[in-house]
Amino acid sequence: MNFIKSHQLPPQAFLVDLDGTLVDTLGDFVAVLNEVLAELALPAVQRDFVAHTVGRGSEHLIRSTLAAVGGAPTLYEQAWARYQHHYERLNGQYSDLFPGTLEGLERLRARGLPMACLTNKPAAFARELLARKGLAGYFDKVFGGDDFERKKPDPLPLLKTCEALGTPPAASWMIGDSSNDAQAAHAAGCPVLLLRHGYNHGEPIDAVPALQHLDRLDQIQLPDPA
Repeated sequence: MNFIKSHQLPPQAFLVDLDGTLVDTLGDFVAVLNEVLAELALPAVQRDFVAHTVGRGSEHLIRSTLAAVGGAPTLYEQAWARYQHHYERLNGQYSDLFPGTLEGLERLRARGLPMACLTNKPAAFARELLARKGLAGYFDKVFGGDDFERKKPDPLPLLKTCEALGTPPAASWMIGDSSNDAQAAHAAGCPVLLLRHGYNHGEPIDAVPALQHLDRLDQIQLPDPA
C-alpha cells in the first residue's frame, strides 16, 4: 500500500527523534531516576510511570518524578545535579535499539538527503547515546532540548532544524513516536511519521494524525526517487 499522499512534497530532509523512536531508553531513565531518588531518601519509580512521563525534556521528567514520590519542589536543583551526574555515567547501559532501527536509517541515508536527530534529551546526552549505539554517523546535525529556547511540542526546534539543514518544513519529514513530535510537526508545517513502539504517554499513537504509522522504522514508505 502506498502511504504517500498525492499532494505531499517528496522529502528533502529527515528529522528523527531519539528516545522511543530509535532507541528504547526507558531502562536508562528508570536506573538514573532511582539512583537520584535513593540519594534523596525518596521512593523508587517503576517503568510504567517513566513510560507515561518521558518526552517533554529532563526538567519536566524530574519535576514530575519528585511530585509523584512526594518530594518537595525545592529538591529540584539537587535532583537535577544528581540526575546529570548519573545520566552521564549510565547513558546507554540499559537501552537497546528498536528492531528495524539500523535498517531504517540505512534506507533513509541511501536517499542522500540531509538528516538531523532532533530530541528533547539534553544535547550532550543525545550525542553520547548516538555514539555509544553506533548511530552518530547517520546524522548531519544533532539538536537537543537545550539547544533552543523551547522544546517540542513547540514548533521552534523543528523550524530551527529545517533552517540549519537548508530545507523547507513542508519537505522535511519528522519521524517520531509521540504526540509531542506530532504537535510540533503539525505546527511547523512538517509531515510527520509516527512509530508505535514509543512512549506516547500511555495513549495509542494511531489516534494521532500522521502521514504514516509504523511498527518499525524500516517499514517507512518512501516515494520513488525523482
